[in-house]
Amino acid sequence: MTSHLLTSLLQTFTYPSTADPQYQIQWTRLGPQDAQPLIFVHGTPWSSRLWAPYALALSRKYTVYLFDNPGYGQSKLLTPSAAAEFASNGPLTKQAKITAALFRHWGLTRPPHIVAHDNAGLVTLRTILQHGCVYKSLTLIDVVAVGPWGLPFFKLVAENEDVFKAIPAGMFDGIVRSYVRDAAYKPLRKEDEDMLAEPWVSGDGRPGQEGLVHVLKQASMRVSEDVEVEYHKVGESGLPVRIIWGKQDKWVPCERAEKLKHLIRGKTEVVLVEDAGHLIQLDQPERLMAEIVMFLTEVDAIS
Repeated sequence: MTSHLLTSLLQTFTYPSTADPQYQIQWTRLGPQDAQPLIFVHGTPWSSRLWAPYALALSRKYTVYLFDNPGYGQSKLLTPSAAAEFASNGPLTKQAKITAALFRHWGLTRPPHIVAHDNAGLVTLRTILQHGCVYKSLTLIDVVAVGPWGLPFFKLVAENEDVFKAIPAGMFDGIVRSYVRDAAYKPLRKEDEDMLAEPWVSGDGRPGQEGLVHVLKQASMRVSEDVEVEYHKVGESGLPVRIIWGKQDKWVPCERAEKLKHLIRGKTEVVLVEDAGHLIQLDQPERLMAEIVMFLTEVDAIS
């Protein structure tokens, strides 16, 4: 049985429960119910499936939570106003609010470990600083959390939104696949490329072409200056932070790792991984798993 089937997101969280705009999050929980919680958070334009093999492996020891962010993978923007709000939420303040609400919904009895990739870095930092979330550790992997922001492609999509929505499906499929391949340092396996592209090109009720245009338009407006000046509070709180970065990341250069470490301060360490791009999960899966396990083990041993 594949990791995709074993990590199917069968639970639903709707936020808010009645008011508009309304968002839906699909999620699942793996492993023993009473173990130390561990939450994997994905970024743009990915889904929880990128974390599925890691979640399965670590669910032997931890209670692992996986979810698709609203507007990604299996999670839907339930109303037109939610779609409009989502597309304009460059600072990710709304996503951070929804994520914090989801974590509260789970009713965790002890602070979880957090493993965050891409813009999940900004989201999880906001959940700490603006929503009072408390974590046992924070692993930030090739994260979008400090400026300068954005790929030129994001701006191109934002300035030509209607054009990109109208591109024929076959042509759009090629654009999506080229886009996701660019995030990896090594050639992607066909099954991995299909997994990454599928939510945006499948046409089966998932976000699809219009959904990806909204995601990229949002990314073109990304800002974090309001919260970057607060990052030092994360370090001062004593939270153990590990920053892991693919040394060949073309999307978010590895120099940002040191910049982020300087802003967070405290117990923050940086690990650079050779022969890995932005999709370090696929470029160097064994090395990344080793780094995650070593860090979680270190933290568990001292607390």
